[in-house]
Amino acid sequence: MRVELAQLPTRDGDVDANIASARQAIADCAADTSLIVFPESHLMGFPSKDNIAALAQPLSGPALSAIQQAASAKGVSVAIGLTEALDGQFFNTTVLLTPAGLATAYRKTHLWPSEHGIVSAGNTLMSCEWNGLRVGLLICYDIEFPETARALASLGVDLLIVTNGNMAPYGPVHRNAIVARAMENQVFAVMVNRCGQEGGLTFTGESAVIDPFGRIVASCGSGPEQLGVGLDLSLLATSREPYRYLSDRRIALRGEVQDFGQGQTGFSLER
Repeated sequence: MRVELAQLPTRDGDVDANIASARQAIADCAADTSLIVFPESHLMGFPSKDNIAALAQPLSGPALSAIQQAASAKGVSVAIGLTEALDGQFFNTTVLLTPAGLATAYRKTHLWPSEHGIVSAGNTLMSCEWNGLRVGLLICYDIEFPETARALASLGVDLLIVTNGNMAPYGPVHRNAIVARAMENQVFAVMVNRCGQEGGLTFTGESAVIDPFGRIVASCGSGPEQLGVGLDLSLLATSREPYRYLSDRRIALRGEVQDFGQGQTGFSLER
């Protein structure tokens, strides 16, 4: 299976420019590409309290409709982020579109400190069937919490897609985290980060594909790049054949605090 990483700069608040860059990347996909992944909130950029009401759109809005048209015309699936308006609330959302339509939408559950008061946190981790795989979505800060990927793995996820908007000096944090999330759950992980400078921030790029053994299959540098990567899906079974973390874990173990008591320096090994 071939996937493409669309590591692009995003213009905060310039929806038309972001749609145009995404549509061009979709048009440039190789003929055998199954999936192209974009950065976090790529269609709107990062909103502020002052402009979020003007920027946010429902999933049925014109921004996502334009991406759906491009995906259908190219015959490729697309994972892309936007600022979603829903029932008077705003969410940092990533969707998975197939040529036939919307497969799933995930609302970011772990908000970065600067997002509080601007967007609401989602409360559900989402997965869906896609091209013979079970796919789960996460967004940026989500991957710093092992429980998110583990919960998706418990749902049977084979492929973890992460849309990212990570900036300096935190770039290494997500490169380390995505390797761990793939390895400890024995899944493929595709993380696509934003690049360039915007709003006084430098976005670090370094998008990557990780295999179920935690090995980096391919990675980008710090600048704009559209990278095609082949996934050897047989590695899913190979990585899980001799052992399976999900089966071997013992999450119900009781914890105990050992108190030596005042004046004691240790305890006897004798019963």
